[in-house]
Amino acid sequence: MRKFILLLLFINLNIVAYNQTITGTVFDKDTHETICSAAIYFNGTFVGTASDMNGFFVLDISKNALMPVTISAVGYYSLTLTDFSTDKPLVIYLKPKLYELEEVVVSTKLLPNKRKANLTLFKKIFLGTTTNAKNCEITNEKDITFNKSDEDTLKAFANQPIHIYNKELGYKITYYLDKFEFNKKRNIFLFAGNIIFNEDLATKGSKRRLYERKRKDAFQGSRMHFFRSLWANQLASNGFKVYDSFLNRLSYMNLVIQEDTPSEKLSDPLKYLKYFPILRIYYTKLSTITLLKEKVYFDKDGFSDQLAISWEGEMVMKRIGDMLPYEYYFKK
Repeated sequence: MRKFILLLLFINLNIVAYNQTITGTVFDKDTHETICSAAIYFNGTFVGTASDMNGFFVLDISKNALMPVTISAVGYYSLTLTDFSTDKPLVIYLKPKLYELEEVVVSTKLLPNKRKANLTLFKKIFLGTTTNAKNCEITNEKDITFNKSDEDTLKAFANQPIHIYNKELGYKITYYLDKFEFNKKRNIFLFAGNIIFNEDLATKGSKRRLYERKRKDAFQGSRMHFFRSLWANQLASNGFKVYDSFLNRLSYMNLVIQEDTPSEKLSDPLKYLKYFPILRIYYTKLSTITLLKEKVYFDKDGFSDQLAISWEGEMVMKRIGDMLPYEYYFKK
């Protein structure tokens, strides 16, 4: 069974002062020059802004107060802030992407057949293999480069953000890829990056109902569905069964640590998934998760600390091609 770690979301929960906005300036870590047009956003949402000509930005955090903030820019590794204050302007330094020359083969220099094979494999792993994934279009494939295809590990690089048009779910998204590796012999892969949803096409035209139906199908049995169900104490009614490594069935009380919110401005309690070495989750098929921390934060929208979880099984089949923004809620 494939083992999969999707490093999309990062969090060490820190409560910040609850002003409505944060401000700051983005700099190049090496040259200390300001970076214009950097994206400052909440990973996996529609909420974001961009730095101006002087690298300055203002971001409204009122609806995402407990989520980390991600900063991305063309030619730089993304940076995620989990510990920040709204009391004073932030000073952000981004690290340039500098790859070893012998490791990267520019796409135009690869033999066409080798590049095509690499790109096909990359999209299968990155987007997934579902119908939704197969109907995603990467509109700037030329910006993706690969290492030598005869090596045991395929690596992909993208100095430009990857632009994806999901024709099935009706979203246009941008993905900032920081790392992609696939070990061909062990059949293990890992990719790291951050995603911002740019456009919701379901607000337009006659395809709205079709998009909504397909989004609901993508949501069912997803990681987002699981954590939302766990938050609401509705695992059983939503079709989930959870067992420990000894096949003891676990309930909400077994799984969740709840803490009072240390602020009157946040009405919801803080919730954490308790540590178990392995959890077996059944929806229509089996998924397993290995927890890497003593407790894992999650919220009512389905956001969770993915850096602390290693996934295997059915839920792994849904990757970038089946991702939904945290703003998504279907009408029952």
